Amino acid sequence: MRLANVDGRAVLLTADDRGVDVESASGGKFGPGLPELYEDWKGFRAWAESPDTSGAAPFTRARLGSPSPEPRQIVAVGLNYREHAAESGFAVPDRLPPVFTKFDSSLSGPDTEVVLPPGGHTDWEVELVVVIGERMARVGVEEAWDHVAGLTVGQDLSERVSQLAGPAPQFSLGKSYPGFAPVGPWLVTPDSVPNKDDLELGCSLDGEVVQQGRTKDLIFPVAELLSKLSQTIVLHPGDLVFTGTPAGVGQGRQPQRFIRPGEKLHSWIEGIGELNQTFTDAREG
Repeated sequence: MRLANVDGRAVLLTADDRGVDVESASGGKFGPGLPELYEDWKGFRAWAESPDTSGAAPFTRARLGSPSPEPRQIVAVGLNYREHAAESGFAVPDRLPPVFTKFDSSLSGPDTEVVLPPGGHTDWEVELVVVIGERMARVGVEEAWDHVAGLTVGQDLSERVSQLAGPAPQFSLGKSYPGFAPVGPWLVTPDSVPNKDDLELGCSLDGEVVQQGRTKDLIFPVAELLSKLSQTIVLHPGDLVFTGTPAGVGQGRQPQRFIRPGEKLHSWIEGIGELNQTFTDAREG
């Protein structure tokens, strides 16, 4: 099943550019927005097994928003791929990767224009993003996937100057400028991807592939990561969890490479979809 946010309304996809409005198709039982669905995810999934799709209508990607537009929390982790930890100059985490938040004012849909912060070094980080479908508190690894509504594509855009400025790094602020958390293009349920624990992901900058990896190489796979997080924090329906980025970020290159005004970033995950970001100078924004 694939579920999109079209003009703020939940749409069950029948094709990449066509879908049925959930509220209309369900006679008002579910919807109209995505947040309402996550609060009764099991009930919605049961209905969505055999919906009436006769009212499916076309839409354009420009109308798409984040598949979870009002998360209570956006949780992100770092150093969850060995080669990325190495290029960042850190040891591989053994108990839990670094955890930070991206503030919700950074959240956007899949196709956006992002203003580059002045004087900064903006970097790319393509990531598999998990959308929580059921409250998680002290959940075991074996039950973790049962609490997942679906998967989507995310970019953990990062401004490295402010992120790493001392005396202590400001991870959350450096990763939370407006538009620094594009997510989409839609939610895909775990049973609808080729292999929920082994998906190819990557991104290209102006046509040059800069990241390419597979989620099977996560140090802490999705189920283990969610379980570990739930031992400390409560994850709520609709929350977003950025699971980490593979090697190839601009800061880890020799020489270092950061996003410049006018460049285009294209990100993808196998079986899920694509993101497209263009960047402008702050003076032009």
